[in-house]
Amino acid sequence: MSTHPRTTRLRAGRRTVEVHRPDKVLFPDDGLTKADLAAYYRAVAPFMLPHLRGRPLMLERHPDGVGGPRFMQKDTPAGYPEWVRRAELPKEGGTVTHTVCDDTATLLHLADQAALTLHRWLAKADRPRWPDRMVFDLDPAGDDFGAVRRAAHALRELLDAVGLSGVPMTTGSRGLHVVVPLAGRTDHDDVRAFARDLADVLAARHPDALTTAARKQARGGRLYLDVQRNGYAQTAVAPWSVRALPGAPVAAPLTWEQLDEPATHARRWTVRDALEQARTRPWDAEAARPRALGPAARRRLESLR
Repeated sequence: MSTHPRTTRLRAGRRTVEVHRPDKVLFPDDGLTKADLAAYYRAVAPFMLPHLRGRPLMLERHPDGVGGPRFMQKDTPAGYPEWVRRAELPKEGGTVTHTVCDDTATLLHLADQAALTLHRWLAKADRPRWPDRMVFDLDPAGDDFGAVRRAAHALRELLDAVGLSGVPMTTGSRGLHVVVPLAGRTDHDDVRAFARDLADVLAARHPDALTTAARKQARGGRLYLDVQRNGYAQTAVAPWSVRALPGAPVAAPLTWEQLDEPATHARRWTVRDALEQARTRPWDAEAARPRALGPAARRRLESLR
């Protein structure tokens, strides 16, 4: 019989959050428990919350751990504490009441719910159709991270040519996200169209290595440049989120210099060492400078087609 308490209470600012069954093992191969998940999110909160505040979330929950069923949760359940912020947003035929994580207490509550991974909107709840992020998901056919590096640098070069700046983030799975901070003056449809056109230009430059084909059968072993996350109500994994994979890897922001280090791969950082990476604030130099996705960027892209 376990000697661990059935409930642990954690202080977060002015609130006390209960973590139920803290000894529940979520990562059986690694012995990591719900208490470990809560401890990680509590420690990384100062670095993670700036990427979450104000944004609707989709929660990836694993109540029985990574070997059990997975639930993708958009609607906020009725039983959530009243102090957890909600955002009711339109969808086709109705609305969805998303959870918004603005503080450490909410992050701890989500850990209690075994929400291992947080997927965020690229727009904020008060301006849902005006994204301030554009994301390129570099999805390799296998585990060849060398192909991911080459694609990321080629994408960076093309973004620079059209007057934009992107920052890299390991996905904690197989690939890499390149996140482009935007000024939030262009709607979702135009952002997605721009991303698609830019990806088409990049794939045309490297036809043997890159593709924009959505069907796996049409990719022919090439790396897929996925821009579908830029549509309305689509989500991308939030920086510093834990992934439901052996070793508890983390979606970790990094610098372009770190991307070229031999030890870097998609699952390089885990809950055991991601906090050390977060403390280096790898995105501070570039991510704080959003750019407008205006006519000038479109003209530059058209000149490259």
